[in-house]
Parts: sequence; C-alpha cells; structure tokens
Amino acid sequence: MRKLFPPQRQRQRQQLQQHQQQQQQQQQQQLLQQQQLLQQQQHDDDIWVIAAISGEMVEEQQQQQQQLKQKQQYTDQQQQQQQQQQQQQQQQQQQQQQQFISQY
Repeated sequence: MRKLFPPQRQRQRQQLQQHQQQQQQQQQQQLLQQQQLLQQQQHDDDIWVIAAISGEMVEEQQQQQQQLKQKQQYTDQQQQQQQQQQQQQQQQQQQQQQQFISQY
C-alpha cells in the first residue's frame, strides 16, 4: 500500500461515506417500495374478500327471498283451499236446506 497524504485520505473517507449513504438510501427506497407493494397486495386481497362476502350476502339474500316467496305461495294455497272448503260447505248447507224445504 502506498502512503496517502491527508487530503487524499479525507477525500477517500468522504467518498466512502457518500457511497454508504447512497447504499442506505437505496436500501430504504427498496424497503419502502416493498412495503407499498405489500400494502397494495393486501388492499387487493381485501377487495377480493369484500367482493366474496358481498357475493355471499347477495346469494343469501336471494335464497331468503326465494324462501319467502315459497312460504307466501304455500300460504296462498292454504287460503285457497280453505276458501274452497268453505264454499263447498256453504253449497252443502244450501243443498241440505233445499232438500229440507222440498220435503215440506
């Protein structure tokens, strides 16, 4: 190794410090970019999760609506049957009354 004069040593030290600072800045920048990328990926994942949950909620709501329709249809059928039975009973009563009247 050759001997360096003090100004050269100082310059060399400064260059080394600058180089170290640049490396540090690059590492920090890379780390920041990685963090931002991770956050973006997490955000994208969150969006997918929200979309999936929303889709499930929509499906569940549709199923509930379908069940309500089926219940309503069943109720309507029951009411119709009751009305028919009542009409039949009324008709039978009228027939019985007519028969009773016709006997006398």
